[in-house]
Amino acid sequence: MAPLEFGTGIWAFGQFVDRYAGDGYGPPRDSREMIEAAGRVSGLSCLDINVPFATEGATAAEIKQLLDDNGLTCRATTPHIYMREYAKGAFTNPSQELRRRTQDRVEEAVEAAQILGAGYVKFWPGQDGYDYPGQVDYLQIWDRTVDGMREICQRHPDVQFAIEYKPKEPRIRMTLANAPKTLLAIEETGVDNLGIVMDFGHSLMAGESPTESLRMIHRRGKLTSAELNDNWRDWDDDLPVASVHLFETMEYILALRDIGWSDPVLLDQFPFREDPVAAVARSIETIRMLDEACARVDRAQYAAAQDAQDALAVQAIYWNALLGTERFAVGH
Repeated sequence: MAPLEFGTGIWAFGQFVDRYAGDGYGPPRDSREMIEAAGRVSGLSCLDINVPFATEGATAAEIKQLLDDNGLTCRATTPHIYMREYAKGAFTNPSQELRRRTQDRVEEAVEAAQILGAGYVKFWPGQDGYDYPGQVDYLQIWDRTVDGMREICQRHPDVQFAIEYKPKEPRIRMTLANAPKTLLAIEETGVDNLGIVMDFGHSLMAGESPTESLRMIHRRGKLTSAELNDNWRDWDDDLPVASVHLFETMEYILALRDIGWSDPVLLDQFPFREDPVAAVARSIETIRMLDEACARVDRAQYAAAQDAQDALAVQAIYWNALLGTERFAVGH
């Protein structure tokens, strides 16, 4: 397997706000400052970039020059279809005018992606869903989601789009909440240029096994991007890789090896209290270390342990690969 490449969302280098620290964590940063910070991360090669850009009035050509100057490329563009104006949804908003503006905002991201050379345009409709029982007609908001995405994808058959699913936040119950629902929505669009951004942390929140979902998405030919981070399962903490779920992360990397993943692995992180350059760099170091450990796994031994559903043998294989020595006996 070729060495992994790494990217991250440009937002990892921005200012973060929660409902308590309304004044923000860290200083506000414009596009230049965020891209320059990203350029200081050893091993980072690309960014997922929000549209509109952080610097008001900046053009895609200017952002492209900043990326070039800092040795970076654009992996994806993500339209802002989850901000305050979309509080009642983007594709699912009750207002026809807001739904039209959603389409326009995605068009901006498509145009930027073409100038920046992005590999795909990402849909993250974080406000699409509901907060209370009985608040929405479930089939209506489902149909609006599917129809809205189909319309865009059919308008741009030469552009790759991808959905990043998540169970909640900002909406309490998001429509595209997990892997099966997202695969079903894609199937109902009937288009070929719509896939999935498989975010490890969102999968944890959804109560999934991230590796199982990765495998199912890949099996259906819909794996557009793989993202790593970590959390405590109950919230989208976006911690550095393997901060909490060591074995789950190792299992995920083994699966990436198995499917021959060659595109960049993206790091969706929000380092509220850590230096963003150091936090992203730590994730890259951690993944490389775990990837080295995965290379030491005896795959025949691993397959035999899984075939026997021998959990203790699998754990021994993981620990021995991590430690680089046969510290634990495999089998009885």
